[in-house]
Amino acid sequence: MEDDTEAEQSSWAYLPDVCLSHVFHWLDDRERSQAALVCKKWSCAMHSGSLWRCRTITFYGQLSRARALEFQSALWYTKKFGKYLKHLEIKLSNPYNTPFIKKFQVIMRGLLSHLGKCSSHLESLSIKYLELDCLIWKNVVRAQFIKNLAAFLKRMSNQLDYLNLKGARITLEEGCELLNSLSSLTNRSFISEINIEDFFSLHLSVYSSALFHQTMSKFHRLTILTFNYNCISDELLDILREHSSHSLCTLNIKCHIHDPHGQVVSGMSWANLAKRAPKLNVNFFFERVMKHDHLARILLVEIPVRSISLRSCYFSDPDWTMRPTLTNLLPAYWHGLQKLTLELNNDHELLDNELLQLILSCKRLLFLKVWAFLSVSFMERLLQNRAERKCILTTIKVRIYTAQDDSTEEERLLADIYRKFKYLIDSEINYFVITYPMV
Repeated sequence: MEDDTEAEQSSWAYLPDVCLSHVFHWLDDRERSQAALVCKKWSCAMHSGSLWRCRTITFYGQLSRARALEFQSALWYTKKFGKYLKHLEIKLSNPYNTPFIKKFQVIMRGLLSHLGKCSSHLESLSIKYLELDCLIWKNVVRAQFIKNLAAFLKRMSNQLDYLNLKGARITLEEGCELLNSLSSLTNRSFISEINIEDFFSLHLSVYSSALFHQTMSKFHRLTILTFNYNCISDELLDILREHSSHSLCTLNIKCHIHDPHGQVVSGMSWANLAKRAPKLNVNFFFERVMKHDHLARILLVEIPVRSISLRSCYFSDPDWTMRPTLTNLLPAYWHGLQKLTLELNNDHELLDNELLQLILSCKRLLFLKVWAFLSVSFMERLLQNRAERKCILTTIKVRIYTAQDDSTEEERLLADIYRKFKYLIDSEINYFVITYPMV
């Protein structure tokens, strides 16, 4: 029995370092610290740089004892192994009062200061949904936080490759200050990916700001840019064409009902950018911007659109009709559209035929997500066309709205349709279709 135990211990003792590091990779902080007490070899594994390259720290608005310990541990290990850190994500969970925000600002000041001094190899930083326009951010605390973050970005500007400040909701001047920090050492930035969706406060006409244009002209190697349509202008498109066309691959553009989107953007500006950036794909996300005349000003035929998402959620407008968008606007992208998401309350119009025709016309469409009032027979027609190779969809996610409390009959018909095309669905399609009462 003793011999068996010794043999078992010996086998663990001679576990290759790469295997031991892989085991440690799946452990949380507490488990790692306990495992490091086993022997010197395991203690050395604890200090392997590969274990500490990625870090997520969550600030909880209301801390339980367990969460408080977890949070303190995450902070401690981030500082201790900060020199190995490559990817840092900061999350705020339900920040609910000013004292919490003040504490968050103080902790972040210390953390960023430490990481800036410890020869960190940080490549990506994500701090989403700061919502700095909320009242819980007092002016002094807000100003100090932005100052600290700007100083950190300046220090990291020569190595940071990815920045995500989605949902910061700050003023135009503050936003440009932070973005300018990325280029303050050389007056140009080579960061490749930026997410500034909902970065600026609501209702700002960023597209008309010379300060914003000057700031964006300092970025010279953008590959992915995520932002709001209220930033788009002919000037911005010309700046992207001049400075980042050799690298630019993706523009993710959100257009929200509360953001200004009445500016006139030239199709020629889009065409010039697309010509100089042949790898460019544009993804549009519309939130409650559904009227045809609004969409027609934005969805120009010159744009190399890959994905479109139109979401009205549960809002209904008797003056709005979806049919012209399906028949006139979206077919213009038949050659490039790969992903289509429609979440609408269309209880006043039937769209089965128009939607099916659009799908069949889009020769590269792979992903379809639809939440709308549709007939169950639409699914049978769609799957029949897919079986006949008239479309190439690989993902179909449909929520069929119904005005009836009892959808038993619709569910039975859907089950029959699934059985009829089970051979196709199981082998070629990521398929999820349900009915959903809307009463």
